Formats: sequence, C-alpha cells, structure tokens
Amino acid sequence: MGRLRTITRRTFLIGSAAIVGGVAFGTYMAKRPIKNPLLSDLEEGEAAITPHIKIDATGITLITPRADKGQGAYSMQARLIAEELDIDPATATITPGMPGPAYYNGAVMEESTPFPAYEQGALAETVRKFMHVPAKLLAMQITGGSSTVPDGFVKLRMAGAIARETLKEAAAQQTGIARDQLNTENGAVLLPDGQRIAYTDLATAAANIEPVTDVDLRPKSAWKFLGKPTQRLDMSAKCTGTEQYGIDFKLEGMVHAAVRANPGIGAGVESYDATEAETMRGVQKVLPINNGVAVIADNTWRAWRAAEAIDIKWEPGPYPASTANIFTQIENVLDADEHRDHRQRDEGDVEKALKNGELFEATYKVPYLAHAPMEPMNATVLVTDEQCEIWTGTQIPLFVRDHAAKLTGLDKDNVLVYVQPMGGSFGHKLEDTHVLQAVEIAMAMKGTAVKLVWSREEDMTHDYLRPGAVAKGRGTVIDGKVATFDLSVAQSALLPDWFGRLMDMSIPGPDATITTGAWDQPFAIPNYRVTGYRAPTMVPISSWRSVGASGNGFFHDTLLDELILKASADPLAERIRLCLDDTSRKVLEKVGEMSNWDSPLMGPNKGRGVAFCLSFGVPTAIVTEVTNTEAGIKIDKVYAVVDVGDVLDPVNLEAQVFGGVIFGMAHAMNCETTFENYAAQQNNYHAFEGMRLYQVPDIEVVALSNAQKIRGIGEPGVPPAAPSLGNAIFAATGQRIRELPFNKQINFV
Repeated sequence: MGRLRTITRRTFLIGSAAIVGGVAFGTYMAKRPIKNPLLSDLEEGEAAITPHIKIDATGITLITPRADKGQGAYSMQARLIAEELDIDPATATITPGMPGPAYYNGAVMEESTPFPAYEQGALAETVRKFMHVPAKLLAMQITGGSSTVPDGFVKLRMAGAIARETLKEAAAQQTGIARDQLNTENGAVLLPDGQRIAYTDLATAAANIEPVTDVDLRPKSAWKFLGKPTQRLDMSAKCTGTEQYGIDFKLEGMVHAAVRANPGIGAGVESYDATEAETMRGVQKVLPINNGVAVIADNTWRAWRAAEAIDIKWEPGPYPASTANIFTQIENVLDADEHRDHRQRDEGDVEKALKNGELFEATYKVPYLAHAPMEPMNATVLVTDEQCEIWTGTQIPLFVRDHAAKLTGLDKDNVLVYVQPMGGSFGHKLEDTHVLQAVEIAMAMKGTAVKLVWSREEDMTHDYLRPGAVAKGRGTVIDGKVATFDLSVAQSALLPDWFGRLMDMSIPGPDATITTGAWDQPFAIPNYRVTGYRAPTMVPISSWRSVGASGNGFFHDTLLDELILKASADPLAERIRLCLDDTSRKVLEKVGEMSNWDSPLMGPNKGRGVAFCLSFGVPTAIVTEVTNTEAGIKIDKVYAVVDVGDVLDPVNLEAQVFGGVIFGMAHAMNCETTFENYAAQQNNYHAFEGMRLYQVPDIEVVALSNAQKIRGIGEPGVPPAAPSLGNAIFAATGQRIRELPFNKQINFV
C-alpha cells in the first residue's frame, strides 16, 4: 500500500481513467485473432489446429517458440502443450518454428509496471494484464526476463487443450459418438468400447473443422508430466555431443567469414591495409563492412587469421576512452537532481530521519560485465535477389527479420529466420549486430551462403555489456532496529538503449532497470527511499542475466546487512521482522531452518552470510558459509530457497538455481570488463575467469510453493548470490567489501 499512498488523488484518478480506457481498448485489440502462421503452407493431410501444433499421418510436431539457450525452454514448452494434448512429448518433433506475431510474449512486459511483484491488488493486476496488449501489437516475440513459463503456462496448455478437443470432435463426427462420450490417452481418442483412433489418423478430418475453443484445462491432480521429476528432452543429444547449435550449422558450398570491427563500439574505420591478408591461404575476399572489415575464406580458422593480419586504423570511440573516465561520469550524476530518473520507493520522511541519530553512509560499486557464453556469436546467411535466409541462435527473431529486411531492401515476408539452439546466452543473443554483419557480407556474395563466426576476442570486445553502476547508501538505526534506508543508484539507461536498437526509436520515460531489485523489495522500513539517477549513454549496454537486479541485489542487501549489524541485530531475524510479504517471509524462514542459522558454525575462522532478493516475482534467499584460510576464502556451503508457485519441473528448477548461484558468485569473485583506449581489455576467458570446479561449494536448493502465480527461475538465483558471499566474508574476516569483484581485495581458494 505504501506505493499507492505516494500517488496524489488527481494523478491516481487520471491514471486510473487512462488505465481503464487503455484496458478497454486493449481488450478489444487483444481479442482480435492473430492468423495461425502454420496454415499458410499446410500440405494435404496436415492439420494445424493452433499455432503450436501440427499433425499429419507421420506424427505430431510441437512449436516451441521461446528460444532455448540452455535453460530448457524447448522441453518445458513441449510439456505444457503435451500435458493437455495428452501425448508423451518425447514422441513428438520439437521445433521453434518460423517466427511470427502469434508467438508474442506478454509476460515479459509485466516487469515494466510500477508495482512490486508482491503487490497483487486489482489495480496492479489490471496494469500487468494491460501490458500484454502492446506486446501483442508490437509482435514482441522475445525470450528473456524469466518469462517463458509465466507467459506459456496458460497459453500453451490452452493450445494443447483446444487441439485435444478438436481431435475429439473430429472423431465424434467420424463415429457419430458425442464428443463428451470420448476420452483421450497417449496420442489417441478413446471410444467407449475401448477402440483407439490415433491423432495422426484424424489429422485430415481435424483440418476441415473449426477448432473447439470452449475447453477446460486439466486440474493439477491429473497432470502426468508437469510437476514430475523428468529429464529435459534434449539431454541425450547434449550428453552425446550430437546437439546441433547455430555454430554447427552447415550448408553445401558455403563460405566462411570473420570480422574485425572497431573496438570502440559504434565508431568506424579511418583506413585499412589488407595486402597481407589477401595473399593468405584460403582467403577469397576482403571487404569493408559497417564499422569494420570482413574476410571471406574457405574455413573459419583461415578467415580469423587473415582478419588479424589486416592493418586497421580505427576512429576514436564515441564514449570516454577509459574505465576511470566512464565511472567518473557515472559518479557525477549520483544524487544530482537534474539527473534523477525516477524514485519509485519513498516512504516515511527520509530526510528528517537521517538527521536523527547516528548516520551511516557507504558507497558501493559494480563493474561492467560481458555475457561470455561458450558459443560465440554466429550466423549463416544466404541472400539472393528474391530472398534472405538466416540460420542463427537468437532471442529476438522477429526483430532480426525486420532489421535484415531493412538492410537488404527485401519485403519482410521474404526474410526467413530459422532459429537454432544456443550454446548459452545470458542475454547476449538479445542483440543482432553479428547477424546484420553476416547479412551485409552475404549481400556481397549473393547466391552463396556465408557463415560468420566471431572469434572469442571479437565476441568479448564487442559485447553489449551489463552496465557498471555506483550506489550511495545511507541509513540510521533506532533501538536495535533499522529505521532509515536510503539508496541512490546511478548508471546509464539500459532499456532505452536496447529498445532504441530494436525498434529504431527513442523510448521516453524513466528506465526502471536502474533500480530494479532495490526499490521493489518486500521490506517495511519506516523511512525507506530508493532513487535512480541516469548517467549519460556511453558504452553500449544490454540485458545480462537478472538485468537490473544483478547489481542492485548487491547494493540493496549489502546496505541492509550493514545497517542490521550496526543495530546489533541478527541478520536473518531482522530481515524476517522487516519483511511485509508472507511468501517472502516463509522463504527467509526456510533458509534459516535449512542452514541451522541459530546454531554456531563448527570450526575456527568461519562465517555465515544471508541475502535476499525478490526478482522476476521470485523471492530468493541464500545463506553462504565460508572459511577464512591462510591462502584465502573457501566457500564451503550454500543454501538457497525460492518460491515460484507450483513447481513444474523440479529437476530443471534445481539446475537453474544451482547455475544462478554459481554464475552470480563467480562473477562477484573474479569478473569485470574494463576499458582502455575505448576497447574492452578482457578479451578471453583467461582474463574473465569464472569459478573453478574445485571452488564450487555444496549447494542445497529448496523450492516452496506458496506463491499464487507461476514464475520462471532462470534468473532469480543470481542477485542474492554476491551479497550472501560478501556478507559471509565479513562475518568470517570483519572485512566489508563494497566493490565487485571481490578479488580486488581478497583471494579465493
């Protein structure tokens, strides 16, 4: 309620009228059907009852349009459809299909509303529902924001249920038996006498009747696949090395390309000399491209080596040349009123409270970070006078199509994007610079397929990074309790930068990601304020696993931990006391129970830290235990508790939380991207080192199911990982580290 109390009556009434009007219009627009894209090229005997299911005499194909970048999206989407269609998903063909407006993602837009996830009143839910409208109208087929499951939980089950009932109707018309007398089982319609009619035998008939849309979803008690511990459908291929990623794609007669673009991203080439490169073995052509130079050769290795041999003089970059200068600009906007972007949390009287009692102040800092997935950026493109075909792993397929159409001058319908499985992303493939480079090269090689693969060095020095940020925290304590919490965060705006690239337009308004993971935390502190300050646009930035919460989780929880300890309170007990959300409180209580928080750690030089962050609607609490050895900090044990509502895939949930914890801690321990002469200095894994296998602690994960909504889990494990480790280091050593990565001040073993 605190958030609503800060809205004036006039603003509230005007805002409500706008929302109600918008929802009325939005409901009208959202109900307008989107054409089923599968119907445009059906062959005889094929049925596409919904955009997610195609059936013919040979089998069933499930369309799973959210990209799989290692998080198991294809498997989960297939199970959601199969649960209602009543088939074993392992027997179906799974494909992302061709991109199209029918596959828009509404849930991904819900994060942009001005309501914390724990606020689920009528107004908040109405606004969230309304956000699905622009997602539909803008055809936002995007994979990100841990939104695959929330977006598909009802949508994909409905697709399966509609197909199931339509197949039953086809059987009813064929047999004369009423549909309500028929059942289904494992890909077949069951007649009352026990006879089975396979779905594949009903495809032709189903294709000629109107889909049955008045359907009921099966209750949780009837689920066969959801909620059960199962392996992902791609597990065998990945374990045997037979999975075909984008980097594995081949076309007969294709050539291979490498690029070198200006390391000052956005700047161009003053001059280049390719004399040596042009004479190297296998090289077919050297040509200029936007902001760089490309080499075409008979294999990737030779293309890379030739690209390295080109002598290039670069234009200066369009941002400050060094890390120090970049962070100076960020620090300069902190607490400057003219640079204030937004203040979504302002409760009590912070200014007055800060003048009463002893004031605590601290400054925190997080670095720029590369995505650095195992699979570098790649794309295979074939351009002719009539058509452009693209094979690549991407989280934004329709934007790739539209951008390629603009570049080639072709109609959008003549640009075909075949989405490939990805060997990691962490948000990296929310960009398409590499695809457009490949298109540009292929335009110079019309009729010949071109496969572009970035070298690791090109990949890491041309990444659109997780933004660096600086935060200032202030607070007071009274009678052993946190009384005032004031956090200011400064960074460049992420969403306007990213959306500007996607949509070629300026996005007005504040950028919520500057404070996401800080302003929206479920704590009732009497005087509570979180403010975001917008630094100038400098180094191009983009979404990184857990987006704004990745840094703000560290800022918010570390400041909270420092204030709690200043109050001489127990770190876990005070978080529980302050927590205003029942679901989040139970997560904190459970992690305390798991870790035996109230019991002393066994052995000397040990420390235990707790952290909490609510991100993407998922309350996540982590307790980390460490030992301070003579050689450095050893991470002994991690306990993690999350609440995603009903757990649809317990095996994958545990894997995602494991991965999130390791991802978050590894980057907090060791990783940063710094700049000199406009270029990122960390250009390969030797300089951007994650957590080593021997450093990985024992991790226990528990998922509660108290939340009302189904949530995704790919990102929520990341934000509390860093502060839990930092809080544990302080408990073990007395050393408070307020800047990441930790290895600037401490060693790890």
